[in-house]
Amino acid sequence: MEEKKPQHVAPRQAQPGPSQGGNRPGRSPQQSRPQGGKPGARSPFGSAGRSGGRGGRGRLRQGGPKPHQAHPVRQDIGSGIPDPEDKPIPPLAPGNIRIIPLGGVEEIGRNMTLVEVGDDIIAIDCGFQFREADTPGVDYILPNTKYMEERRDKIRGLFITHGHLDHIGGIPYVIDRIGYPPVYTRALTSVMIRKRQEEFPNLKPLDIKEVEKADTVTVGKLKVKFFSVTHTIPDAMGVIIETPYGDLVFTGDLKVDHNDGVPTPEEEKEFAYFKDRKVLFLAADSTNCERAGFSIPERVVTKTMDDIIANTPGRLIIGTFSSQLERLMRIIEQAERVGRKILVEGRSMKVNIEIVKQLGLLKVDEKTFIDSAQLENFPDPKVMILATGAQGDEFAALMRIAMKTHKYVKMRKGDTVVLSSSVVPGNERSVQKLKDNLSRQGARIIHREQMDVHASGHANRDETFWIHQKINPRFFMPMHGYHYMLRVHADIAKACGRTEDEIIVPDNGAILEIQDEGQKIVRLKESAPNSLRLVDGFSIGDIQEVVIRDRTVLAQEGMFVIIATVNPKTGKLRKSPDIISRGFVYLRESQELLNQARILVKKSIEDAAAGQQPVNFDFVKNQVTDNLARFLFEKTNKRPIVIPVVLGV
Repeated sequence: MEEKKPQHVAPRQAQPGPSQGGNRPGRSPQQSRPQGGKPGARSPFGSAGRSGGRGGRGRLRQGGPKPHQAHPVRQDIGSGIPDPEDKPIPPLAPGNIRIIPLGGVEEIGRNMTLVEVGDDIIAIDCGFQFREADTPGVDYILPNTKYMEERRDKIRGLFITHGHLDHIGGIPYVIDRIGYPPVYTRALTSVMIRKRQEEFPNLKPLDIKEVEKADTVTVGKLKVKFFSVTHTIPDAMGVIIETPYGDLVFTGDLKVDHNDGVPTPEEEKEFAYFKDRKVLFLAADSTNCERAGFSIPERVVTKTMDDIIANTPGRLIIGTFSSQLERLMRIIEQAERVGRKILVEGRSMKVNIEIVKQLGLLKVDEKTFIDSAQLENFPDPKVMILATGAQGDEFAALMRIAMKTHKYVKMRKGDTVVLSSSVVPGNERSVQKLKDNLSRQGARIIHREQMDVHASGHANRDETFWIHQKINPRFFMPMHGYHYMLRVHADIAKACGRTEDEIIVPDNGAILEIQDEGQKIVRLKESAPNSLRLVDGFSIGDIQEVVIRDRTVLAQEGMFVIIATVNPKTGKLRKSPDIISRGFVYLRESQELLNQARILVKKSIEDAAAGQQPVNFDFVKNQVTDNLARFLFEKTNKRPIVIPVVLGV
């Protein structure tokens, strides 16, 4: 039984109300199961074929905070206690090159890496990560930029590889901290960054400089070049930093376009650039490198979706990530060709479609799109609905349709729902709930386990091997993934000829240096600050560990509040203590426990206050907390947060 209000249990009340039970489920990273495919090129690892991967950016949805969550004021929060990690970092020696991943090498998300050469620092990407099970209640997790903040006079530029939120989402939260350096990126990404900045009117305008892959820009004494990569969003690029000892190459997120395991001529041409280059260092995407073979080419998904859109007899509802812009554009173009009208549901989906239309990347008749009020004006076979929420997000359009809470769209028997996405680890139960509720209303559901309706934007193992062969770096650092993914990627680099001392698998904040004029790479014993930077409401900073711990305990064990009024002169209770509980036990059936708790509280307070004049209430509360917590654990094997409120009256 649950109530929406915490109940109050009066002294000696005969029938107290129930407490609100239920723990909030946490998430833990899980490895996705590879999907088999038809045979392709022979694998250097003894396997062949292609396999599907996790979608573009998983749950990293496009769009910022909701309107009521805009950040007109930012409050920095922190413990005020020196960070034990803040050990002095030696200055960069002349001729050395320093590389520091500030995020993205222990998780999927918050990608940001800085490069320091001489007096110049540049950063690649600035993303965020959504909260996980061990950070309950926070909005986003940011890369820790303290190292950069302390050297902001050396920062020459911020280079953004593409427009997914795990690469651009952190910009509004850290750009002022690092001194508003110029931002270099391609056209689509620049529009997406500007669109997001509109939700932060308190910030200064960004200095965004659009580049193309043929460009060379000079920042400080560094020259930076670019190359195009295949991903699930247009204008994705890699970054090349020229140094006296060779190139530093950062791929960003990428896959290899191929035909049955044979890279396309376009890919061969793009990566041929590195044939005659001396590549000193490579940092590359690791997200899918544990999956065998080659990933599904996007053209296979396009063909499958074209067939579904053309041949589905009734109304068609497609749920996908709003950041899968390449796929969204192909879906919309096919719908126009076969005469389907399109209803777009979901704020981030609408924003992104408007962006690609404005840039001329999507050229369709505006009459192809309809609004909710026009939905009933067309026969079902002429309607297609594009919706966010394929991950089972509670408030996204697709889940509201499934739960019958959408204002305009109601499921009909015979509707076909296509889930053109992977299941992000941790979302399995939510997606199952989505499928169940759609099925109960008579929908036919198509997902990636049945047909090729989704392809990852990240290279599988054989693609990664091919990329290493083409770039052929002297030193290598895997990035973009959990530690296990990085280790697998390191093994691929070894298979390509790299030795153990030429590869470093980093942690967030690890300081890598290329020394002796490019002859060796080392990891310093010192680290850059790497404690969690969290966005929590209007606050941005290092939330104290105790706050996160308390949130976790509240979610898992509940709370137990004691309110006692004490005569400050005698230390005696004026009446039996009141008890308020939430998420701990079902109080209606726990009368004996409550009575014993009251007796224990009374004894603890009066024993602790004995002989004190006046009463030391802090000491009394500590005694009550310790005694009551021990008692509740002995009786229930649970450790709720015990909050004593002792009032002198």
